[in-house]
Amino acid sequence: MYTEFYKLSGQPFQLTPDPRFYFDTRTHKKAMAYLTYGLNQGEGFIIITGDIGAGKTTLVGHLFDAVDKSRFVLAKVVSTQLDADNTLKMVAHAFGIATDTLDKAGILRRIEDFLRMQHRDGRRVLLIVDEVQNLPVSALEELRMLSNFQEGNRALLQIFLLGQPEFRDKLAMSPELEQLRQRVIATHHLEPMQEEELPGYVYHRLAMVGWNNDPLFTEGAFRLMYDYSGGVPRRLNNLSSRVLLFGALEEKHEIDEAIVHEVINDLKKDNTPTTGPKHISQLDAPLSGIGPVRSNLPPKIRADLAAASAEGFAGSLTEAELLRRIDVLERYVRAHDRTIKQMLQILSDWAETATDRFDKTGTDGQ
Repeated sequence: MYTEFYKLSGQPFQLTPDPRFYFDTRTHKKAMAYLTYGLNQGEGFIIITGDIGAGKTTLVGHLFDAVDKSRFVLAKVVSTQLDADNTLKMVAHAFGIATDTLDKAGILRRIEDFLRMQHRDGRRVLLIVDEVQNLPVSALEELRMLSNFQEGNRALLQIFLLGQPEFRDKLAMSPELEQLRQRVIATHHLEPMQEEELPGYVYHRLAMVGWNNDPLFTEGAFRLMYDYSGGVPRRLNNLSSRVLLFGALEEKHEIDEAIVHEVINDLKKDNTPTTGPKHISQLDAPLSGIGPVRSNLPPKIRADLAAASAEGFAGSLTEAELLRRIDVLERYVRAHDRTIKQMLQILSDWAETATDRFDKTGTDGQ
């Protein structure tokens, strides 16, 4: 919705990690230096930890976007509560190695054969294990065993471990992981960004989607955004998206402290636990002078309008302002409806073309 209003080519603050939006904060520069050093060593374990949403996955994705794909084979495993054997299967599947009907010894042989083949072809093999704090000690030991595969004096596999801070405690305090500790050649803990780095981060992500100085943020807005997010990228992305949405609904081209404050209050309400559904009366009762609440509006908006009616507009919204907000919202909903219909038509045309080609040739044309 706000992308149309601010004429942006995409979502600048999506929560899904995207290396294209990587931003060099002080802590990320240091982490990148450790990653680059470890990559050049060509062996052992490299560990990156950080709080939830600190940008670990984006950081490593940025590193591997820069490497020569013809010289590296890269696979990623996002771990859950896997035991040792299933961890091996996940690693094999990540590299495209079939494991059906194989026992543990067979899986290890397949992995070793794959690593040796890549080495003969002049490629290095890298494995990223994300959310590593979820793995038990036995599974971590299996990863260490994989790092033992060598050809001459060259390791055949290098492993990057990404995890939350508690993994550092597990690694330091588990006697069973002593051998793994000795294989760690680089480690870094990602800290939140500093307050002075926040404006650069926000404007960098906006610039990646065609931002043309609209909107602009005031110093007070940035200060509140830092206080709320603590400099954690994912929290900041969530807040920034909501701020831009609010700004678009209000048709604002400057994001000030008042806007950010109101959005933060909304977020706090959204995150406040309740003991049960909130019963709001008169959801479809007429608001003074503006007719019934539109039944096709989203439930939360209908509830907000009904609450405003019940309170006699005790807040700062006038009836005219409320109507204006509804009109803006409906305009963007209609725009999105048009976009979705166009996409469905494109997909339908494509499906018909593919069906015709199949009928004529008996194949999918590939």
